[in-house]
Amino acid sequence: FLSVSILVPLLRRVAYKYRFVDVPNQRKIHQEPTPLLGGLAIFIGYMVTTWLWIEPVKIKLAIFITGLLISGIGLLDDYYKTRKKELSALPKILIHIIVGVILFFFQIRIEGISAIFREGMYLFSPALSLFFTLLWVIGLMNMMNFLDGADGLASGIALISSMTLFLIAFIKGQEVTAFMAIILMGVNLGFLRYNFFPAKIFMGDTGSAFLGLMLAIISIEGALKSATVLSVIMVIFALGVPIFDTTIVLYNRWRQHKPLYIADKTHAHHRLLEKGYSHKQVVTMIYAISVLFSLITTIMVFWFIYK
Repeated sequence: FLSVSILVPLLRRVAYKYRFVDVPNQRKIHQEPTPLLGGLAIFIGYMVTTWLWIEPVKIKLAIFITGLLISGIGLLDDYYKTRKKELSALPKILIHIIVGVILFFFQIRIEGISAIFREGMYLFSPALSLFFTLLWVIGLMNMMNFLDGADGLASGIALISSMTLFLIAFIKGQEVTAFMAIILMGVNLGFLRYNFFPAKIFMGDTGSAFLGLMLAIISIEGALKSATVLSVIMVIFALGVPIFDTTIVLYNRWRQHKPLYIADKTHAHHRLLEKGYSHKQVVTMIYAISVLFSLITTIMVFWFIYK
């Protein structure tokens, strides 16, 4: 919280000085050019705190290497946007795949799931484990990116989701995972001070993809490494807003024969704004839905423990 609170004002001045600003267009909600270096504050703040508080070097290295790659390609993508250009999707896809593979080799992977109709676990083959790990990591990074379309939305949802993942890790006695989650809470809370409507700074792809990466790592380490059916359901609800919003949007694009990868204004926040709700009302409503998902997850956690 302190790291991000200190970094954001500094990076705002740097962004204005070097014209690293998000210029409004027909797809954007904001009306004025807004600094686009908030994601860098999120990345640096998380890294500094992680190296201070997280003990296993392997976890720190995994977070640093993958975070640097994701933030780096995100920063490049944001730079292109400030110059009214678009970075090709190919380098972003390649970096996302490389990040997933790196996590897999650092043993941050989905290894199996409990059997439904019998006792024991169904362990995935290495190829299947890599597939599910890539699917989850790449999926969450892109879901958070899609969600970053209204002031305070992505950072607020990441805050609520990380609180829920912290609860799961804390209840299960997973100290390292709990620390990773609570650091993510602090980072988002610090950024939300400047990002809630009207936003003084945006996180850009640098921040949204990094938040998705960290939510993926925390959820894999905390609940999905050797998952039960219940833990999978809990994580889906803990990350309910980005998962269900993206699923609905992609289904509608597929049904209307539109390209799945081209951004549009069909996400929940866009539809609510079109219905006449104010920016604050829209974000608050989506927060409330996320809190509801979090409460459902909390009930499942305690039911699982005390059943």
